Amino acid sequence: MSRQYLLASDFDQTLSFNDSGHVLSELLGTSGFSQKVAGLSRMSLVQPGGELAYLILHDPEYRRVRREHLLEVGRRVRMKRNIPLLARVLEQGFEGHRFAFHVVSAAPEEVVQAALEGIVPPENIHGTCFRYAESGEVESIVRVPAGYGKVVVIEELRARLQVSPQHVIYVGDGSSDMHAMLHVNQRDGFTIAVSDARLIAPIARRTVLSDDALSVLVPVLEEIVGWGPGRIRGLFESEGLLIQEWDKVRTDRVTIHEPGRPAL
Repeated sequence: MSRQYLLASDFDQTLSFNDSGHVLSELLGTSGFSQKVAGLSRMSLVQPGGELAYLILHDPEYRRVRREHLLEVGRRVRMKRNIPLLARVLEQGFEGHRFAFHVVSAAPEEVVQAALEGIVPPENIHGTCFRYAESGEVESIVRVPAGYGKVVVIEELRARLQVSPQHVIYVGDGSSDMHAMLHVNQRDGFTIAVSDARLIAPIARRTVLSDDALSVLVPVLEEIVGWGPGRIRGLFESEGLLIQEWDKVRTDRVTIHEPGRPAL
């Protein structure tokens, strides 16, 4: 009997190396994107990850953004290796385990669709959706899958695909993924962090650090499919790839302060 799983992945710095906002800022010739995001974060004005959508709608420097700019950003974003192979292998499945691969991101939908064109079907991409005026200017925001917004998308997909909560896998990298990971964990799903960020790594069931998108298969095959290291290495080798280094390390972050002495 086959088992259906939903594997939902973030985009910025999960499937890519670059944040879409930085790439868009370079395209527009503007500066200070990081400072503006930090300012919005301090004010808690928007959900983590939704800062770019807010700037496009409200900031004078980003109001000139048009759909063609976002498509160009998608073509310029530096992607991790082997995303096409990851999509193909997930579609094929493993020993009765079938995986529906969806991308859930606060990045503009046009960016993600352009970056993953021919790899992930547009209907499997769920990003920030804008409504455009006749002038081409962004008129309003239809949807921003940031923060708790990602939970909403995941639950919509789960209902549509008829996947049980225990068969949801979420892959992310930062604070914008916290709500989704906590939600999936609470319902006995499986979460994977692809960064060692302090806010996300302790939440995730597994953490994988690699510049290759195919690396997320390692915990999936171990924890979900039940394969051992030998079979996992064999799968990679059958695709012409070699797992050169595979170190399992647990990291404890400890800060110790001695009263009466200034913190370092």
